[in-house]
Amino acid sequence: MSSTKMLLGGFDSAAIVDNRTCFLCINDVVATRRLRRIEFGDSFVNGMETVGTHVANSGDTELKSSDRDHVSHLSLDIGGSLIKMVYFSSGSSSSSEDDDDDDDDEKHNYLKDGINTSNHDGSRGKLHFLKFETSKISECINFISSKHLQHYGDQDDKDLASDENIVKATGGGAFKFADLFKEKLGIVLDKVDEMSCLVAGANFLLKAVNHEAFTYTDGQKDYVKINHKDLYPYLLVNVGSGVDGDNDYERVSGTSVGGGTFWGLGRLLTKCQSFDELLELSRQGNNRVIDMLVGDIYGGMDYSKIGLTSTAIASSFGKAISEKKELDDYRPEDVARSLLRMISNNIGQIAYLNALRFGLKRIFFGGFFIRGHAYTMDTISVAVNFWSKGEAKALFLRHEGFLGALGAFMNYEKNGFTDITHQFMEQSCEKSNLTP
Repeated sequence: MSSTKMLLGGFDSAAIVDNRTCFLCINDVVATRRLRRIEFGDSFVNGMETVGTHVANSGDTELKSSDRDHVSHLSLDIGGSLIKMVYFSSGSSSSSEDDDDDDDDEKHNYLKDGINTSNHDGSRGKLHFLKFETSKISECINFISSKHLQHYGDQDDKDLASDENIVKATGGGAFKFADLFKEKLGIVLDKVDEMSCLVAGANFLLKAVNHEAFTYTDGQKDYVKINHKDLYPYLLVNVGSGVDGDNDYERVSGTSVGGGTFWGLGRLLTKCQSFDELLELSRQGNNRVIDMLVGDIYGGMDYSKIGLTSTAIASSFGKAISEKKELDDYRPEDVARSLLRMISNNIGQIAYLNALRFGLKRIFFGGFFIRGHAYTMDTISVAVNFWSKGEAKALFLRHEGFLGALGAFMNYEKNGFTDITHQFMEQSCEKSNLTP
């Protein structure tokens, strides 16, 4: 089942449903003292998308740590379509060792860049971000094994067996594949509430990363300066996967139309074999061939009385009704474009209407459905702008896909990680002249 959901407040993974769009109104701070200035870049290699990280407008980010060798952790967000991974690898002051690590990543065609961190005593470390297709989970397991990441968990969790390698994990796959990770890697997945992870990850990025949020209109990306003292409340729209929650957060709305709908229908209609292939196909399409526009009804004219231009969509796939054509008569590119427009419009409209219900002006969109895709962002932006009559804007997150994985990563409380994340915040505030 795929769906779109809105929640108010915090999260708890009570009922897990893959490929949802979650709408979440964030009212208070979750893990906001765990901050860092980071920036990610994207690539796609051999069916597995990887994210390398870079420091915004500077060299490597410095991280003060009293004990670098005891902060290596691995966390996973295992969704219905993708597995998102965050791991921290400790190192020494030797640059050659870091180079060897990069070479090893490239050899496996997984990761080429990471966040380099250094201490005043010369110790070094790196934070890595990767994602795999869930259908190819063996690639994820093989990567973990090749990098010996199964030892990067928490071996001191009082609630779990002390002789096990404990790894923080969230998402439905943390339950579904728990036995597989145990069998293949000897890992016990410590399941963390999915919705709380999304909130923690979003707050982390919005408070820690310069130029994290941006608007996108007519091909123009404009970064938005976040006022940390006036961040809450906001609506977080996580498009792609999610859960119901009833702990610190209240569900406010939902729809069955989401990222899974786009991928499922797209696969049936176009025969695309991957989500990214479908997105790429949509770039080349023209939805006007299939969609019925206002101008088609009004003889090429606007319906200005209610603010509809002639190019506004009156009915998605509407022309397929009146034309005596079969699916094969339409280009797959045009079908993909129309489908993407339909889903994105729906998400944008519902997001704004729920923001209106609760008097919210800030609407942040995340999740791997968006993937920085220009047409998707532009369509959502147009929908929010139209329904709000220009009073609200859609805000996108550069690191949208790793909210859950980052939130799970931040759940490590042992081996000094809490102190380190607190230092992230202190350094970020010092550089931004902000008060935590």
